[in-house]
Amino acid sequence: MEQILRPIYQERASQESTLGVVLVEKREKVSPNTDTFDTILLIITKENETPVFTKHYTYGEKKAAMHIITEKQLQKWMLLGTNRKIVDWLFHGRIIYDRNEFMEKLVNELKEYPFVGRKIKMGLEFAKLIRRYLEGKVLFEEKNYLDAYRHVIESLHHLARLSVLENGLPPEVTVWSQVKKIEPSIFKLYEELILSEETIDKRLELLFLASEFLIHSRTGDGAQHIVEVMSKKKSWTIQELHEQEELKNYSSDLEVFIEYLVGKEIIFIEGVMTKSERIFHRYYYVKTAK
Repeated sequence: MEQILRPIYQERASQESTLGVVLVEKREKVSPNTDTFDTILLIITKENETPVFTKHYTYGEKKAAMHIITEKQLQKWMLLGTNRKIVDWLFHGRIIYDRNEFMEKLVNELKEYPFVGRKIKMGLEFAKLIRRYLEGKVLFEEKNYLDAYRHVIESLHHLARLSVLENGLPPEVTVWSQVKKIEPSIFKLYEELILSEETIDKRLELLFLASEFLIHSRTGDGAQHIVEVMSKKKSWTIQELHEQEELKNYSSDLEVFIEYLVGKEIIFIEGVMTKSERIFHRYYYVKTAK
């Protein structure tokens, strides 16, 4: 297939903005990792009119997909972990064009898994975990057990991904296979929730009790990224936090995360007087080491 696709990627490689080309062959008969295509042509460019540009090709009974991705888009996916198949392609693909060793450095960086990327991923997973856990608990208390069950399943998935990140690994699609090896206590919780013969309300009650400790013990690591960002200024309004470039990634989970960390005395509130005597603006700050 490489010979057939060569004219296509050579044309792209001749362009100055192209940084690298990776060829990925499917590894299974039906391969979701390559979106069921026989071959993926991943082309990374310095810039492009659109961040992601895709074309599909057919040759006889074979099919191929070409994805042209800007470096900025790729870095965003790698930082946030929102496109796991790209990581799989970089790990298992073959570099067939590399300008100034860009691809080689990128893949090595990915394998080394830099800590700065891990901290923001842990923060994002922890924020999602907190939202799902709190929403599930409210639904449980309202006796909406099936809705609570759905939220708890999602919170366990975030807890599982968080535990994988804590161990310095990128979460894979088969995250529970990873967790079974490195965090058997979390895997056991998951098993008890889905396989136990107890009534659903009893299962949820036991899980909330167990999760409380698991979440509490991870709060420091989960909050590390947001605390580091907030340490750059004396205090922040909520709008400033929403507009901060790195914290934008927390999206709708940011405020519930902040309020949770206020409750844990990791983030603190400063009241600033408004024009009305009894109403104060809420400013947020963290205590920095002297």
